Amino acid sequence: MGNPGVSRWAWRAALVVAAVVVGTFPWSGAPFGLAAVVPILIWCALARSPQQGVAPGLVLLALLAWFVVPRGLGWSGPLVPSAVEVCWLYPIIAAVVCLVAMPRERGLTSSSLGLVAMVGIGFLVTAVVLLDRLEAKPGDEGVLPAPSGLRVAEGTGHCGSGNCSREVTLSGERAPEVVREHLDSRGFSARTPQRMCRETGLVFTHEVCAELATAGPDAVEVTWYVN
Repeated sequence: MGNPGVSRWAWRAALVVAAVVVGTFPWSGAPFGLAAVVPILIWCALARSPQQGVAPGLVLLALLAWFVVPRGLGWSGPLVPSAVEVCWLYPIIAAVVCLVAMPRERGLTSSSLGLVAMVGIGFLVTAVVLLDRLEAKPGDEGVLPAPSGLRVAEGTGHCGSGNCSREVTLSGERAPEVVREHLDSRGFSARTPQRMCRETGLVFTHEVCAELATAGPDAVEVTWYVN
């Protein structure tokens, strides 16, 4: 016979490990999705058995994948959650899922505290992220890492009027064309011949724009910022 204790914890461990792997996708940028592992941890604590916990846990994992993977793949549009929405919107949706799936015999106090903690931690992380972004240069935002084969020289960037930008000069064979193709593959679309933007966000739009300026026959300067 199997060990009931091992069985009781195995599904929880598997779910948390899977959530960490999904939450850190694409494994090369800022792991915003790690904040979304908290609701899954709380659900694992609230659910009493695999029969009660596995199915809702898989729903939470699927939702986490939706919030993290499309943006990591470079997709854009109104159905692609932004990075900040992973921190606050996902916990709200997760709390609703957990409320529906909560065993009715579970103590009201412990269940309520778990759901409040789920949402509260999400808003706390969101506040920290937003404060950290004030007067801060944008992250890679899909512009970096640069296409292979190009040399990267990062400039000093610029801050002013409550916003900051970053700039890099990319050089190499056919650099201007390669960079445009790279940005297009990361969800950017042309707004003007020298300006490409991409939008994400289910509730609030997060728009990043990149401006391209020729810096030589095989070099291009890219400046990007968050609108």
